[in-house]
Amino acid sequence: MKWPSLRHRQNGYVSLLVTCLGVMACLVLPHGLRQLAAVGYLALPLVLLRTLGGRIDEGRWPTFRMHTYRMLAFVTWVTSLVWYLTTLSHRSTGLPLLMLWALLVIWSCERLVLMLAQERRINREVLFGALAGYLLIGLAAGLLFSALETVAPGSFASSRSMDAPVLRWQGTNANPSSPVWAVDFVELNYFAFVTLTTTGYGDIHPVTPQTQMLCVMVAITGTVYLAMVMGVLISRYTARDVEDELEN
Repeated sequence: MKWPSLRHRQNGYVSLLVTCLGVMACLVLPHGLRQLAAVGYLALPLVLLRTLGGRIDEGRWPTFRMHTYRMLAFVTWVTSLVWYLTTLSHRSTGLPLLMLWALLVIWSCERLVLMLAQERRINREVLFGALAGYLLIGLAAGLLFSALETVAPGSFASSRSMDAPVLRWQGTNANPSSPVWAVDFVELNYFAFVTLTTTGYGDIHPVTPQTQMLCVMVAITGTVYLAMVMGVLISRYTARDVEDELEN
């Protein structure tokens, strides 16, 4: 099994960043068009499969890990599609989504860092890949928060009004007969990035122990990812300086 070529890796970085930015762009559209973000969310597992689905690590069973990751990405895509097509009354469809997306994103970040570590030079595409990984964590956290709110309504609350729901549908409260894809999840996506960056505005907060611990995991994951990526990028810059000195 061949390792991904330089062109394939860098095209993958750009594709992943464009997909993440596309989802975020859909979330800022006027109300009623934000549901287009569902298309971007469905595209993310496929982009991850194309970008990170190759043999990028060493050690024991690299081919087995590659095929397992590919299977995980595909199953996550199928589960996401089923979740978006069901109604809010079928709350149990969000449970496998929570587990699969959490595992996929954590594993994707690990594989992305390994891929970035293979780069000999830091260029624009490599920086795009590092940024895409951070945005991926935030978007995945928004999806996890949204799925958890559909499984257990009331998991999050807004301090602006205790009666104000964080899920909306065509300007009103999300009702059980609404399909998931028609629900506006923008507030929970906003809260996901607030949690990821540990900003803490306080306008939305987790209520249940499950959501509180999930917020803790998101904050820790974002911090650890930044630390690993910064270490990789700094080491690449240092190696480049050493090579330049040797050449001179």
